[in-house]
Amino acid sequence: MLICSNPSHTEADGKLPSNATKNRVLECVGLYCPEPVFRTRLELDKMAAGDVLEVLADDPAAEEDIKSLIKRLGHSLLKIEREGSALRFTIRKVK
Repeated sequence: MLICSNPSHTEADGKLPSNATKNRVLECVGLYCPEPVFRTRLELDKMAAGDVLEVLADDPAAEEDIKSLIKRLGHSLLKIEREGSALRFTIRKVK
């Protein structure tokens, strides 16, 4: 599955900050609760502060679940994009 915050900190214009380079991409399409959140947490735990994770998920519960996870962990949700039935989350690990 592996190919390579805080919701209030989402960029207002929907663009990534110039210093946001994706370090990892996590493919969770076709997985349902609790797998997308669980795998996102595991991947963030492996990353260094400042790294950026992109998560792709199509679980209807993923948007609220991943937002809650990022808020609880204190990371930054940089961007959410909808692509058909899938969502693309861009997350910066803060600590």
